[in-house]
Amino acid sequence: MSVLIVRRFGAVSVAIAVIASLAGCGGSSSGSSGAAAGGSSGGSVGGLSGASAGDPHTANVTVTAAAGCTSDRTSFTAGPLTFKITNKDATAVSEIELLGGERIVGEKENLPPGFSGTFTVTVAAGAYSLYCPGAATEKTPLTVTGSSAAPTGAGSGALLAEGAKQYAGYVNTQMGYLVTTSRTLAAALKGSDLAAAQQAYQKARPYYERIEPVAESFTTGKDDLDAAIDAREGDVPASSWTGFHRIEKGLFKTRSVKGLSSYGAGLVSNVQKLQKLTESLSYRPYELANGAQELLDEVSSSKITGEEERYSHIDLLDFQGNAEGAQQAFADLQPGLTQIDPALATTISTNFATLNTLLDKYRTSAGASGFVAYGRLSGADKRALAAAVKAVQEPLSRVASKVAQ
Repeated sequence: MSVLIVRRFGAVSVAIAVIASLAGCGGSSSGSSGAAAGGSSGGSVGGLSGASAGDPHTANVTVTAAAGCTSDRTSFTAGPLTFKITNKDATAVSEIELLGGERIVGEKENLPPGFSGTFTVTVAAGAYSLYCPGAATEKTPLTVTGSSAAPTGAGSGALLAEGAKQYAGYVNTQMGYLVTTSRTLAAALKGSDLAAAQQAYQKARPYYERIEPVAESFTTGKDDLDAAIDAREGDVPASSWTGFHRIEKGLFKTRSVKGLSSYGAGLVSNVQKLQKLTESLSYRPYELANGAQELLDEVSSSKITGEEERYSHIDLLDFQGNAEGAQQAFADLQPGLTQIDPALATTISTNFATLNTLLDKYRTSAGASGFVAYGRLSGADKRALAAAVKAVQEPLSRVASKVAQ
């Protein structure tokens, strides 16, 4: 079983404040502020109240500075499980994860104080952990018992299963392109042609951005591949900073290939590790829905602010990669979702089309990225993009709970 999540580094709270301002949406993210649409926590602030409280398929989680992360129950029934999270005042905690062993089963991030949100997973019987990085007590054991009920709507279930299979093929194809383009970049870094190396960097970026949630599922074991491949400057100690953005700084700020060949070789090694980990993975429909949602969160938390490609300024190329990956995951779910909730499927499809049309305004053949430099966008341009992303995020956030089986 694989998982689709997106964890980013850096000043998450600041990024959310920027996107909220750009989108004109006040104090809400892809979830909702306080106890609004994301669901009130209803959890015991003083501590976990055990198995007797609440719905066995819902975990109401409250995040506070004093008590960390608390849930209204610690025992659940196998099958779909929805986490409704509210961060009341914990500045050190901005994300919540459900761990099955060392793998991330599901996650919601970008939840600074005053924000709430949800994520839905499907869990089998077993032991899990509620993980709140930065909390006084970071992990709380959770237990799942029983067996999942047979999914209703056999037709939609078969369509969703087929969509998940198709998505696995998409991931493997993108991984193949990522390995190939990373090797081309590494070869260019051994030479002396700066322009060729810069072009190779830009050619490789979209393939990682489209499937980043898959890489994010391998962050709790021995190798944090997302950090090794895609950490930005300041996300990790300088001595361990590697990957795309270390290369980006050399190519676009220092403007030299000197000293970068070892980073190119390391990048190839890490993407090959990722390819080996992902080549035989299978996916569940809710994972596609969560991954699509988190890819758009990625756009909101870093692409809109311009912090992702701070030296090359090809943020719109990364923006498009995230949007394409999200749309692909949704497209694979769309036939099944259309049977379950046709109005929701239509809304999401329409809003994706609007987002794509808006992105097309900034295309150009003048550079390898295919887009204008991000610094050329006006404040009005950025607000329009933020609003278009939000218009997709809001209905997309409801999909996981509908397709969980």
